Amino acid sequence: MDIKDFKAGSYRKGYEYRYFLPEKINHSFFWTNEAINELLEKASFKLGELNSFSRFVPDTDMFIIMHILKEAVVSSRIEGTQTNIEEALIEEKEIEPERRDDWKEVNNYVNAMNAAVEELKTLPLSNRLIKNTHKILLSSGRGERKNPGEFRQSQNWIGGASLTDAVFIPPAHIELPDLMSDLEFFLHNSEIKVPHLVKIAIAHYQFETIHPFLDGNGRIGRLLITLYLVSSGILDKPLLYLSEFFEKNKALYYDNLTFARTKNDLGQWIRFFLTGVIQTAENAATTLKKITDLKASLEKERILLMGKRSKPAIEFLHQLFKKPVVTIKDVQAMTGLSPKAANDLVKAFVEHKILIETTGYQRNRVFVFDEYVSMF
Repeated sequence: MDIKDFKAGSYRKGYEYRYFLPEKINHSFFWTNEAINELLEKASFKLGELNSFSRFVPDTDMFIIMHILKEAVVSSRIEGTQTNIEEALIEEKEIEPERRDDWKEVNNYVNAMNAAVEELKTLPLSNRLIKNTHKILLSSGRGERKNPGEFRQSQNWIGGASLTDAVFIPPAHIELPDLMSDLEFFLHNSEIKVPHLVKIAIAHYQFETIHPFLDGNGRIGRLLITLYLVSSGILDKPLLYLSEFFEKNKALYYDNLTFARTKNDLGQWIRFFLTGVIQTAENAATTLKKITDLKASLEKERILLMGKRSKPAIEFLHQLFKKPVVTIKDVQAMTGLSPKAANDLVKAFVEHKILIETTGYQRNRVFVFDEYVSMF
């Protein structure tokens, strides 16, 4: 199908409302729009650059947790959650009670993403994997009563206070088995010669239009992008997350999804999506470069000045790239040092301006690897 002939779907009658039934997408797509080709070429090049860079950076896995954490914070913020990265890195008991639901949602997202990436080693990107991921995402917090891990059995809506004034009403739940099966077949149909980036752009649009869960559709839909890029071999590591681009361009994001449905303008959505891939891949590669430069300069210019502490200091520094907000007890667990030795090591890191203390307390102090956290 030429995307200029794309028909998004049609409205069907529900009980005192109309829902939108999208057309199935498990078929080939082509286009004559040169702007799409140009953006596709650039996006593919930028993803290739990011992939190559991640292969040459030692200990890339050390930094991935922060990329996932940033994605969790930003993707959850789109849904109204207010936790920041520093809050997300500390223990739940340290969070003010009124903010714990937000903290749970962000940490659920991290756990869901990590579990999904691990599950991709034994399970294809499928409705089963999507449900498993959703179950973890909504395992606690505000969404735990919204059928975690199950496609909805009732009508949902987007915007407005009820079905009568909703901005958009997704398909009825009885349509979900066929639609989600079609989406799964589309993702895995190797006979369709559609470039991976265009395929996942269309799949994300379709998933958000189907809205198969009672809650968490936006977050799962955004996770789907990264999981597809990893599962299809486009990325070796889960280093690309579009939530920040979508949040910065929130009005455009929703407008372009809406125009694909109301004006059949799938081409505009694909151009917007590819622009996001280009910008996000550039930013991810730049961040990786800054991290490796920071690591090298700290090891050379500050850690070596610590004399006999240099060896445990290097090991501790590497741990900080995985957990950049710590207490003295954390440091003991990370290094195996005694309380006094851990205190002395942290004191040296504060003196060399690697860590800063954030509470101002004499006890239960919290230290932040600020130069690193600020990159995210």
